[in-house]
Amino acid sequence: MEMEMVKENDLVAIFNSIHRVMKAEKVLKRDQAEILLIPVPRQLSSDCGLAIRFAPDQQARVAGILRTENLHPTEIYQRLGGAYRLLEPPGKEG
Repeated sequence: MEMEMVKENDLVAIFNSIHRVMKAEKVLKRDQAEILLIPVPRQLSSDCGLAIRFAPDQQARVAGILRTENLHPTEIYQRLGGAYRLLEPPGKEG
């Protein structure tokens, strides 16, 4: 049985390239955000194949670090009831 990489309520940030997801992982770990680089869940699609998983209580911290570094995810999903729900498009504030 496959290990569950994303728990209920966890958030998954998808980036548009492997370069951007690796850079995001580097800056988030540098700033000691609690994140994990994971394969993109099967239910989601991504050209890059990797995503960043984090808990809801890390959302503001992760978003702030990524905004400072100008590394905006293309999509952020939250796992709810075993499915993934697309959150508001990142980088669009107002």
